[in-house]
Amino acid sequence: MIKVAVTGACGRMGSGIIRRVLEEDDMQLVAAIEAPGTPLKGRDIGEFTATGEVGVKVSDASDLAETLRETEPDVLVDFTVAPAAVETIKTATEAGVNLVVGTTGFSDEQMQTIRESIERTGVRAVISPNMAVGVNVFFKVLSDLAPVLSDYDVEIIEAHHRHKKDAPSGTAVRALEVIAEATSRKPDEVAVHGRSGLTGERTRDEIGVHAVRGGDIVGDHIVLFAGDGERLEIVHRAHSRDAFIGGVIRAVRFIEHAEPGKIMDMGDVLGIK
Repeated sequence: MIKVAVTGACGRMGSGIIRRVLEEDDMQLVAAIEAPGTPLKGRDIGEFTATGEVGVKVSDASDLAETLRETEPDVLVDFTVAPAAVETIKTATEAGVNLVVGTTGFSDEQMQTIRESIERTGVRAVISPNMAVGVNVFFKVLSDLAPVLSDYDVEIIEAHHRHKKDAPSGTAVRALEVIAEATSRKPDEVAVHGRSGLTGERTRDEIGVHAVRGGDIVGDHIVLFAGDGERLEIVHRAHSRDAFIGGVIRAVRFIEHAEPGKIMDMGDVLGIK
């Protein structure tokens, strides 16, 4: 039985992950963690996941170290925001708890802190900007196509709901990285984020990255390869958060096979790297 703790437990993703964990025969929910100062502390998480009472009380992130000691999870799943996730990861690694992280928006400095914590403590970790199985196949396709279409102009367009706090999305950033790496370019040197005014002609090397926010869009990603006389569009559309949650469940099952002290991703989980 895999014992699972979930942060952001009452959020859109957190509550969905909890519902799914409760349905799995080989998983047990042992902790449901919410933001510091949460007024929900001590209430049964089932109240917020429409599952009925499950016997797991909402805990405060301020008490995370104590919660992990008491519940002894095998893996902690984090879908929160970058600053909070960094602190959660540091605490979890010190407690020897493995990690599945889908939080996005980490800075380079934050990722370095995370990497050092994981390497130092030797925990197992899967960190991916998008847990959906289809998106990670999408990344694989981009990696294979980009060298073939290296003389085509590339534009990345992503769209998400109005509540998303970071832009561009972690998935769009990863798509940029995949394409740049496959064509021997550096993402920071070729990315052009939106265009306005008299920008001049498009250069051959640049990769456009554009963010759309509105309504309840779950997540759309389009990579446009535009050549002379034709264009090829690679598209992934998430219809519901179930797409991400299914990937999380795969990652939780994979974690015992992950390499200790190394950050792995959904490509490793799916065996498509």
